[in-house]
Amino acid sequence: MTDLDTAATTIQTFLNDLASGESTPGGGAAAALTGSQAAALLSMVLNFTVGRKRYAAVEEEMRGHLLRTEEMRTELLAFADKDAEAFGAVAACFSMPRNTEEEKAARTEAMQVALRGAAEVPFAIAALCADLLELAAPIAEKGNPNVVSDAATAAHLAHAALNCALVNVDINLKWLNDDAFVTETKADVAALRETAEKSYCAARSACTETLGVEI
Repeated sequence: MTDLDTAATTIQTFLNDLASGESTPGGGAAAALTGSQAAALLSMVLNFTVGRKRYAAVEEEMRGHLLRTEEMRTELLAFADKDAEAFGAVAACFSMPRNTEEEKAARTEAMQVALRGAAEVPFAIAALCADLLELAAPIAEKGNPNVVSDAATAAHLAHAALNCALVNVDINLKWLNDDAFVTETKADVAALRETAEKSYCAARSACTETLGVEI
């Protein structure tokens, strides 16, 4: 995609771009878009809950969750473009000249900067997806049970998006020379995975309890 604006792109166009021989958009953008869909589904459950007398006792809590899911829906959609831009910066480094030692050094430095950005963006996507997973359980427990299957779908999508985003973190860390940054980020990734798995299990349990079917 030349002019990155996933929000203004049709689904068909995005999928065509994803399937093309171009390097962007790629897996990170797909993860961000998937996370955005998860947020939208949680918002759907909340919109079927807020303002209804039956759920008056949890109205304030659900409205707070709705504000957050809508924020994350927008943020994740924007990250689809940010991820493509970050990878584009990496790709641009390959065309830099390397005829002299100075040019080689400049190319290496630019590549390291770009790789760091290409790791930071998908980590941010994964962190947002972890936040969605944390919200899925209380929404499934207290939201309108008629649409909790959509909360279950959101949990599965957010979990998949998180893991896909972290693949992109790991692959970029592999080529970074900044040992301190790599070590710190790997620790952050491990902690995020652990937290997200707990939230995912809680969400599945809550959805199963509400729906009466294993999800």
